[in-house]
Amino acid sequence: MLFRRQDRQPAPPAARPLRGAEQVALVLDDETLKVEIRRHPSAQRLTLRVRAASRDVTLTAPPHVPFATAAAFVQRHREWVRVRLGRLPEGVPFVHGAMIPLRGIPHRIDHRPEARGTVWLEPEVDGEPPLICVAGDGPHVARRVEDFLKRQARADITAASRRHAASMKVEIGRITLRDTASRWGSCSSQGDLSFSWRMILAPAFVLDYLAAHEVCHRLEMNHGPRYWRLVESIFPERRTAEAWLRANGAGLHRYGAQ
Repeated sequence: MLFRRQDRQPAPPAARPLRGAEQVALVLDDETLKVEIRRHPSAQRLTLRVRAASRDVTLTAPPHVPFATAAAFVQRHREWVRVRLGRLPEGVPFVHGAMIPLRGIPHRIDHRPEARGTVWLEPEVDGEPPLICVAGDGPHVARRVEDFLKRQARADITAASRRHAASMKVEIGRITLRDTASRWGSCSSQGDLSFSWRMILAPAFVLDYLAAHEVCHRLEMNHGPRYWRLVESIFPERRTAEAWLRANGAGLHRYGAQ
């Protein structure tokens, strides 16, 4: 429900919902940032978050808090938002010349508009980085690169998941790729697995660990001691992979940002 002012005077932009949703207009350095308000029934207080994955700002609020109160809270924390946004790593769009990791190895995107085909790899030559070559018109480069990365991710994740499932003698269901911000992978009670396609940007051993992590949930749908013993029995380097994700995982979301 949107809370409205009772008087007939128009409210300033920051004190009333923007059209179509509960959003607060926050002006930072002459640019207007739309802060989305998310009502959550179990929320006890106002919580402001800057999300690295989507590079946006959200405010979680209890259902009963008036919009004006939420908007004032956002305005009071303008400098906090500015600092947090400034700390985000710069986005790396999928354009000609951009350097992006593939299986943890830096590759340069090389747009070849006159070439035939779609996307292919070329190895390192004379000390130059390996290439992700992209044919076709310029406006299609970003989509073609992302589609290529997703195909690579599906192939690697499927192979790793099936290999671990075979070693554990368990069945797995459908494998789905998403671009999730809160988790790298999941396993349903029916055995369906879901992964972030961005794992293809990480070193191969990190992707392999994530596949092992989720397949182990086919035997233990929890994160208790028995589960971790099972993970370490098939992937002894799990702490190394987890350390890499803690240190570098958030940075994977900056690739492809426009």
